[in-house]
Amino acid sequence: MEDDPQDAFIVRELLEDGDLSVRLEWARSLDEARHLLAQQRVQCVLLDLGLPDARGLSALAAMREASGDAAVVVLTGLAEEQAGLAAVTAGAQDYLVKGRVEGEWLGRTLRYAMQRKQAEQAAVALHAERLRAEENARLERGLLPTPLLQQMPIQVATRYRASRVSGTLGGDFFDVVEDDDKVVHAMIGDVCGHGPDEAALGVCLRIAWRTLVLSGVTGTALLRQLERVLRAERGGDEIFVTMSTLALESDQRTVRVWRAGHPGLLVHSGSSVTWAEPGIGPALGLPLESEWEPTELELPAGGGLTLFTDGLFERRLPGDGMRLLGEEGLLAVARRHAHLNGEEFVDALISGTEQATAPDASADDVAVVHLRWKEEQ
Repeated sequence: MEDDPQDAFIVRELLEDGDLSVRLEWARSLDEARHLLAQQRVQCVLLDLGLPDARGLSALAAMREASGDAAVVVLTGLAEEQAGLAAVTAGAQDYLVKGRVEGEWLGRTLRYAMQRKQAEQAAVALHAERLRAEENARLERGLLPTPLLQQMPIQVATRYRASRVSGTLGGDFFDVVEDDDKVVHAMIGDVCGHGPDEAALGVCLRIAWRTLVLSGVTGTALLRQLERVLRAERGGDEIFVTMSTLALESDQRTVRVWRAGHPGLLVHSGSSVTWAEPGIGPALGLPLESEWEPTELELPAGGGLTLFTDGLFERRLPGDGMRLLGEEGLLAVARRHAHLNGEEFVDALISGTEQATAPDASADDVAVVHLRWKEEQ
């Protein structure tokens, strides 16, 4: 960008004499440059700080905003070398002083400026990735806690797979605790939507669930209190949460389940798996009369349960953009791996659903909680 035709001509001649192959476009003003940049992608901008419609560092700021990924090299006069240094401090990749530039030097300066710009972008991307990893770690500590168990002989295996959309944890959450009466309580939930706000809400509800359970609040009363927390903390009235919460009694056979709009669960008996659909009430946060009645299940000796969010089975089948794996497909996968236990079963269940379905960049988060009583020796 240069408003002086003579200086523009000199730059063109210098570039033609050098060894750098370029396609040069001349803009006489900032407004004309913006028009050119909107029509084509450029790798480097030569910017005169004394344009008719922009001067000094304000011209540099406007050009950096307009040029996107392009490197910016500032052109200054003989008496303005300090302005060039200031421009580099303000974000330009380099500066050149008019009248002191040779063709080879100009080409080398532009080449190095583009390389520096690429290095800067790589550093920014690396920093963003590091921040995302740190954010994931903080969210993971809140969403995916260590089970709080004391004496009961129960195996717990949990997994979380973040959506491929961003790689950032979303609104799926779970928890497992044992109370002073040797009852093991477990929960899994899913905040509608995906992103940091949903994840933060999931953390809030997960901590509230653990606090209420350890305070002796369970079942329907527990869900009512969680709905109160949800209505107070959510960002909008359209946000709702599906959840299953259950209590495994100390007799190691009886399980009481309360469902708030959440999918069913898998019941394990020996090396067989069945699908269970306990009684269900509305999801938390919906404008409906909320009643959640318990359903009692009976487990065999050494039996178990697997809870999950809908991202595990709402996956598209290959070759058909409309059909999903669904509950029957998930059950078929589970039965193929029913002989496995604990961590091995959970890993096989997730990998089996992924292998049975098409790669899907829009696939939802997946959370799985597997609980199984240890058989007496």
